[in-house]
Amino acid sequence: MSEQYPVADVLRKRRTIRQFKPDPVPYPLLLELLDIANWAPNHGLREPWRYILYQGKARSEFTEAVIGSMSAEEKAKYAEQRIGEYAVIPCHLIVAMKEDPRQKQREEDFGAACAWIQSFQLAAWERGLGVVWKTNTYIYSPYFRRAVGVADGEKVVGVLHVGYPAAIPDPRPRSPAESKLTVRGSPDSPPRAPTED
Repeated sequence: MSEQYPVADVLRKRRTIRQFKPDPVPYPLLLELLDIANWAPNHGLREPWRYILYQGKARSEFTEAVIGSMSAEEKAKYAEQRIGEYAVIPCHLIVAMKEDPRQKQREEDFGAACAWIQSFQLAAWERGLGVVWKTNTYIYSPYFRRAVGVADGEKVVGVLHVGYPAAIPDPRPRSPAESKLTVRGSPDSPPRAPTED
């Protein structure tokens, strides 16, 4: 199946990765994946996305931005855990987009940025990298946004943690499409086999 339908194969095999090896991800590979994801569909070729990458020693700056956005109660409960988790993850990639004041364009751009993220995840998986797409509440924190360089008028679409998987979870079942499908009109009949006279 994978030779005939490689995209379908990658879609089915991709997993959200939450446990990473500490091995660094080569910067040229990251650039290549960013360029591949840039082929995601986007209205008017507006390419509304931009990215902020934290890797190497700068990962501690990302962690500090997350912890700085927490309440005192959250810091007491989660700060040490976050420091430990984030210290292992090789890359933190923030995906942001400029929020167009026009609703239609803003929603188109958000859809495009989400398509970009999915394209990046699939391309990364194909190259042996795992990704988890996070939308934790800190992405709305003014402290976090200032600390990582998100501009006024920009939306954080997600934070991607990227690295080589330390563990790959088993697949979880998906609902059959037919269970969510509403059909108007009668479905096309399956083609008939040719008959001989």
